[in-house]
Amino acid sequence: MSDIIVAVDGPAGSGKSSVSKEAARRLGFAYLDTGAAYRALAWHCLDEGVDTADAAAVAARIDDFDYAIGMEPDRYFVRVGGEEITADIREPRVTAVVSQVARVPEVRAGLTALFRRLVSEHPKPGVIVEGRDITTVVAPDAPVRVLLTASPEARMSRRSAELGSESTESTAQQLASRDAQDMRVVDFMNAAEGVTTLDSTELDFEQTVEALITIVRAAPTA
Repeated sequence: MSDIIVAVDGPAGSGKSSVSKEAARRLGFAYLDTGAAYRALAWHCLDEGVDTADAAAVAARIDDFDYAIGMEPDRYFVRVGGEEITADIREPRVTAVVSQVARVPEVRAGLTALFRRLVSEHPKPGVIVEGRDITTVVAPDAPVRVLLTASPEARMSRRSAELGSESTESTAQQLASRDAQDMRVVDFMNAAEGVTTLDSTELDFEQTVEALITIVRAAPTA
């Protein structure tokens, strides 16, 4: 079992996925992208013709959700039923419905249990777990809990750069819509008690990675 659990929350465009993965690589830790599981389940529902607006139908898919994810920073993959879908879960059609899937209580409970099992079974000395409700629900007792955030303008700029072809206005609308939908489920914009806030608005990628590593190394268990 991993001795050091680093819980990282944050909104889209804050850099939590790329920063967490790179920090895990440098620390020799495992890396768990929890958002990928929600996307993979959304992809699975679409693939099976399940109406993602039907909470009961979505909840029923948890029982046959054969999910696997690579937790080595340099060997990241996402699979459902043995099928490689690492790129597929980023498709617009999946992004459009993932919030519907994530709002289902049975889905959140089932995937939270999955995340805890994956962390408990991993042999690395530490694991960085990132997502939306990691510091408060998935790993509320983690020795290192961080809210990685940034201003709306910085997040919009970063997401626009990632998407390339999307207009700035379109990207802003997508971020605002995604935040609004996900905020119905969990507050990932404000740090809970005991959670360290890392604001990356004025930091570049390298500086943000180093800042996260510094927080981890400063923890008593690190």
